[in-house]
Amino acid sequence: MNDILLKLEEAVQFLQAKGISRPGVGVVLGSGLGSFVNEIDIEQEISYQSIPHFPVSTVEGHSGKLIFGKLSGKQLVCMAGRFHYYEGYTPEEVVFPIRVMIRLGIENIILSNAAGGVNPGYKVGDLMIIKDHISFATKNPLIGKNLSTLGPRFPDMSEPYKKELIARALDIGRQQGIDIKQGVYFGVTGPTFETRAEYQMIRILGGDAVGMSTVQEVVAANHMGIPVFAMSVITDIGVREDENTITHEEVLHFAKAAEPKITLIIKEMIASL
Repeated sequence: MNDILLKLEEAVQFLQAKGISRPGVGVVLGSGLGSFVNEIDIEQEISYQSIPHFPVSTVEGHSGKLIFGKLSGKQLVCMAGRFHYYEGYTPEEVVFPIRVMIRLGIENIILSNAAGGVNPGYKVGDLMIIKDHISFATKNPLIGKNLSTLGPRFPDMSEPYKKELIARALDIGRQQGIDIKQGVYFGVTGPTFETRAEYQMIRILGGDAVGMSTVQEVVAANHMGIPVFAMSVITDIGVREDENTITHEEVLHFAKAAEPKITLIIKEMIASL
């Protein structure tokens, strides 16, 4: 287990040597949301491949670089592309960059993703603030001996997504005239899209949207005591007419279409921190 701490320290020291020091906010960009980086006054742009012990993005729509700079007057570090359990990475590898960003000094983390809608009131292109999640279908990244220097053995998850940050985002949405849903994110492993029966089960269990990321990152952030805000772009509707199919290309297309709205909200969120 000390090996994890050693790897974290090596990655952090490498980034600090590059001039990345105490960013206030961490941002993780999901599928098709990479254009957000155009809003950043970039000071450093580092390929994941060059960072010690970092995984490498293998999924279309995830560019695979760590960006350090300023946005809305705040110093931030941004992951343009994330890692997923379905790529073959362990949960510990999936959350490694989250732990690195926290070790660098972030005080808040903002996550985004593309998700499938299972709430019948949702439509493609909607934005959903994640107010809670269901994680039984994903492997917990904290399984194994606890690293007490990172956090407690049994971290509380009664407020995995900070209510104060959710309230700020809702205010921003009202001010900007953007309709924002609130819902429960159901985390799955992927990489298959869900069957029709699985979509129905997820809805019965209380899920409003379903996706293949985010949950493990949120667990790791809460373990280390960092407030989390997360938002999904609804890029497809799970239970539709009998003959429908879902493709990754469709997901990327609708994520891109919703990108200006989610970019505006994240920008204003960062300005308010």
